[in-house]
Amino acid sequence: MNSAIVPLVELSSRQIAMRPYRDEDAPLLFVAASESLETVGRWMPWCHAEYAENDSVVWVRRCQASWHSGEEYNFGLFDSAGQYVGGAGLNHLNRDHSIANLGYWVRQARQREGFAGAAVQCLARFGFETLRLTRIEIVAASDNIASRRVAEKSGAEFECLARNRLVIRGVPVTAAVYSLIPAASA
Repeated sequence: MNSAIVPLVELSSRQIAMRPYRDEDAPLLFVAASESLETVGRWMPWCHAEYAENDSVVWVRRCQASWHSGEEYNFGLFDSAGQYVGGAGLNHLNRDHSIANLGYWVRQARQREGFAGAAVQCLARFGFETLRLTRIEIVAASDNIASRRVAEKSGAEFECLARNRLVIRGVPVTAAVYSLIPAASA
């Protein structure tokens, strides 16, 4: 896996534009999270009723620092009109084994429009070509059917149901583990 500093890059497809978070994205993130408690909040512990705009500021700054340290690569997702629709990224990088986790979320008002799947495709290409990863995992709570569907439609291979693989709001849950590898993503 490439351990050199990765320059800030923008990714895109016909459907979305993805770019590393900027300071001015914090208010957009806050509004999107606030409207998405019912769907995103069910699976993402950070998305809760007490989520404040300052939480978004802290997250954006953390994303910026994590990018520069090579710890994580998080992107804001934007539609063709430039509207913020969610976030996605590569995290839990293991440089010894050249693997990472791929996560995504889409604001409630824009779900089921294909943004998450487009983000998976862009991030897989970035992970394999730029970071030289050999494996990318997508791990979703077993009951998170929408996220699992995104993984499956994106060509990720279902590998197993792993007991107590995730902890959501302090409760261990079974998770579906999917993988992408370079040859299968070409």
